[in-house]
Amino acid sequence: MENNINIPVLLGNLKIKQLNEMQHAVIDAVAEHNEVIVLSNTGSGKTLAFLLPILQRLDSELKHPQALIMVPSRELALQIDEVFRKMGTSYKVTLCYGGHKREIEETNLVEAPALIIGTAGRLADHIRRKNFDVTGIKTLVLDEFDKSLELGFLEEMEFILRSLKNVEQKILTSATQASEFPDFIGLKNPHTVNFLTDGEEAANAALEVMTLLSPDKDKIDTLFNFLCYANHRPCIVFCNHRESVERASKLLADKGLRVAYYHGGMEQRERESELCMFKNGTANILVTTDLASRGLDIPGIRYIIHYHLPTSEDVFTHRNGRTARMHDFGTAILLLSEDEKVPDYIQNDVKPIEIPAKNEIPAKTQWTTLHFSIGKKDKVNKIDIVGFLSQRADLKKDDIGLIEVKDFYAFAAVRRNRASDTLRLVQNEKIKNKKVKIGIATSMVVSQN
Repeated sequence: MENNINIPVLLGNLKIKQLNEMQHAVIDAVAEHNEVIVLSNTGSGKTLAFLLPILQRLDSELKHPQALIMVPSRELALQIDEVFRKMGTSYKVTLCYGGHKREIEETNLVEAPALIIGTAGRLADHIRRKNFDVTGIKTLVLDEFDKSLELGFLEEMEFILRSLKNVEQKILTSATQASEFPDFIGLKNPHTVNFLTDGEEAANAALEVMTLLSPDKDKIDTLFNFLCYANHRPCIVFCNHRESVERASKLLADKGLRVAYYHGGMEQRERESELCMFKNGTANILVTTDLASRGLDIPGIRYIIHYHLPTSEDVFTHRNGRTARMHDFGTAILLLSEDEKVPDYIQNDVKPIEIPAKNEIPAKTQWTTLHFSIGKKDKVNKIDIVGFLSQRADLKKDDIGLIEVKDFYAFAAVRRNRASDTLRLVQNEKIKNKKVKIGIATSMVVSQN
């Protein structure tokens, strides 16, 4: 086997100085056991904990898929892919998930990747179509396995696992404890690495849980007042239904807040645009369903707001996992109407938060997001867009914020006070000799000026 991975170099590419205790324990466990269950709090670094053992098992001379990572959502797939690519290895990785054309993935699978990351439905589809060879897959990871095992994923998961005849290493990860596993997973004598804090899944020393009472059954005015109080600190607002996400988002935007929203009924391009505007600071509020409770790794989230009470302890745990990540600090707010109470499963020391009865609407955010009609398929990268904005629009380094390049389009944050001039200067310009349409990306909630 030819495998020359250098862990210090990979960590350097990720700007990580050293592995944490959990990551060391997982690497050691995978080296000694063929079946490993990893239980650790959200934000503790589980992705890197299983990617490094995968890399150690890959053979650069083999020209077929060698490892498969199955996840419950496209967002988690994208997050893992981002970490893998930042490590800077020579191994090819391909993503397979619903929401975009299957034909794009089929093209990417022609030159077989060493690693495939995907959701159950799309992976099963590719296997049935024989779009990749499953016989050489020796390593299988079920990330967030508890979510994947929920009703609705079982049939396709069973098909996939029964199709993988030659798996030698299985790694299952979660931030919550599963009580039992279906027979088709084929666990015989799994070794468990348990780093759940003090045995309590929701425990997190950096997380504070508080309540906020709404005098009305419709809690939107109380939510609005709190978000004004938060004053540009990044907040994620969780609702239990898509319709509630859209309603709350529109009402908040109509009141003058900059809001992005996110749920499973949106097209992939719409999701990516909304998330990008939240991550780059164009919008500092994300209203979402529990789709965003897993897989989103956005640093600096200050408040998690449970606009609707979580339906279970697991949901509560994973929602809160979007804040207080990697030793950062965060607060979870339970927004309660008069007839609601704190669920019994919440064991944290919960106390009310005190805010002024009325707060001023925050000033507009400093950033605007530009949409570019070109992406990775046009051989365009972040450096190309930075150079383009610097040279054609005369933007300084501090005028340019987060840039994200997708397959067919890209987003770039620029200072709001430079956006109009930027658009005027770059009209009819080309990037890498390609014509490009550039415009302001606006949230689907409303057009926010």
